[in-house]
Amino acid sequence: MKKYKIQQSPFVVPTTDGKLIEEHWGNSTGNSNVSIAHMVAPPNWSEPHQTPEFDEFTLIISGKKQFEIDGDIVILEKGQSILIEKGARVRYSNPFPETCEYVSICLPAFSIDMVNREEEEV
Repeated sequence: MKKYKIQQSPFVVPTTDGKLIEEHWGNSTGNSNVSIAHMVAPPNWSEPHQTPEFDEFTLIISGKKQFEIDGDIVILEKGQSILIEKGARVRYSNPFPETCEYVSICLPAFSIDMVNREEEEV
C-alpha cells in the first residue's frame, strides 16, 4: 500500500461572488485536521467579517490581498504570508484592480459551520 496520495482533481467549492476555491485537501477528502486550498479572488472582491474557529495561513502567489484583523488593516503581496489565529475577527478582500491568487491552509480544516460569518449590512 502506498504511503502517499496525489490530488489531481480538487473539489471546486461553489461560490456566487466570482472567487475560485479549489480545495485540494480538507473535509471534502475526509481530512478534518487540515484543509489546503488554491484560491483566486477577482478584483474588488470581499467577504463579510467572520470569527473563525480555526487558524488560517495564507500565502500570496500573485497580486495583493487585504486583511482587516481585529481593526488592523494588513495588505500582503506576492511572496508574503500570514497566520491569523482562531478567534480573530477578520474580513478578507481584494480591493485592488488585479486578481489575487493565493493558497490557504486551515487548522483544523475549513468548515462553514466553524467560520462564523457575520450578516452583511445592506
